[in-house]
Amino acid sequence: MKAYRASLLYFSGPQAAAEQIVFEKDGLLVVGPDDTGRQRVQAVGDYARLAALYPGLPVEHLPGRIIAPGFVDMHIHYPQLDVIGSPADGLLPWLENYTFPHEARFCDPGYSAQVAEFFIAELLRNGVTTALTFASSHPASVNALFEQAQKSSLRLLAGKVLMDQNAPDGVRDETQQSLLDTEALIQRWHGVDRLGYAITPRFVPSCSAAQLRGAGELAARYPDVWIQSHVAENADEIAWVRQLYPKARSYLSVYQDFGLLRPRAVYAHCIHLDDADRALLRDTGTAAAVSPTSNLFLASGFFDYASADRSGFMYGLASDVGGGTSFSPFHTMLAAYYVGRQGQGKQGLSLKPQQLWWQHTAGAARALGLHGVVGNLQPGCEADFVVLNPQATPLLARKTAQAGSLEELLFALIVLGDDRLIEKTVISQAQIA
Repeated sequence: MKAYRASLLYFSGPQAAAEQIVFEKDGLLVVGPDDTGRQRVQAVGDYARLAALYPGLPVEHLPGRIIAPGFVDMHIHYPQLDVIGSPADGLLPWLENYTFPHEARFCDPGYSAQVAEFFIAELLRNGVTTALTFASSHPASVNALFEQAQKSSLRLLAGKVLMDQNAPDGVRDETQQSLLDTEALIQRWHGVDRLGYAITPRFVPSCSAAQLRGAGELAARYPDVWIQSHVAENADEIAWVRQLYPKARSYLSVYQDFGLLRPRAVYAHCIHLDDADRALLRDTGTAAAVSPTSNLFLASGFFDYASADRSGFMYGLASDVGGGTSFSPFHTMLAAYYVGRQGQGKQGLSLKPQQLWWQHTAGAARALGLHGVVGNLQPGCEADFVVLNPQATPLLARKTAQAGSLEELLFALIVLGDDRLIEKTVISQAQIA
């Protein structure tokens, strides 16, 4: 067992309410192995109260630092690492001109391994300790990613992309083989160490009815795996789905018809939804991955926070690299704030920093079905956390020194923070500089 003394930031309950955020100015975080050897939080709270309960326990003192839960990224594409920052007129041209040609390279296991190593390192450098990730359509890309995540002890959920139509040579797969490959990958990787498999149809236009039906059958056969895809991101994409499924009530309902909405199913974007779609997400336990930097970059639209909260479905934040423009959770939270201000009607919506932080930690974990496992520092949670240095840059140091409340402090970190704010990322006692 080991203890860390610093300021502590965590959540006391499962909801997004600002009052459930806890900030211990002088706190103690005690971590130690459970009966399986996995490092978990044993105790958290005020230093003066807890220190007496653990006499002789080694304590690493981190004055002036803040320990917070590791960030949870609900949607990211590892084969798009080198696509980030590529100019395009919108989603579909961006896929055609940049994404698909680059993803074709992931048939090479050596290339996949090289990108996977950099990708995992970049997540950890930015304080992301759990991620739901797309691989490419090549099984080799999945194996390389899981192998690297296992070495790093990252909690990773990932899957082979399914795309047997409307896709170029090099990334298009074959229907039956794609389903056989998916099942083999589930059996090899799901539940190994901190790894989980996600059945991954890219999006409706890229998957035949037979492939979507097969994905739904796999989901029924393996009820504890995840499902991930895209929905209602772009107007042209929605029109395309309407042509393919003219009798469907909505884009989202196509996934429902194939058995792909349920707890542990996560759909990126969810921008252009109606209330019936939102009710369907809520009633099936399906979650949305909100990707603000990607949506702003590709001019896809604004996630409707007010309607989401009114409907009551689960959601959390995601970087969506490479359509998204940064691995940094601080950039993602700031973009979500912009989306709230600009995309919620004339009045706008001013998302509190406590809510933004929750969406990228405990709230995202809950949406993934991992409440009480990651995304928080409550006893029993896996010991994933970041050490933040509020003095990482001169401007940040000046601003945070003037913060008169927790809200002002967190907002300053979100607005001015980036990878330099992450002094350490700790996963299962493995410290990543």
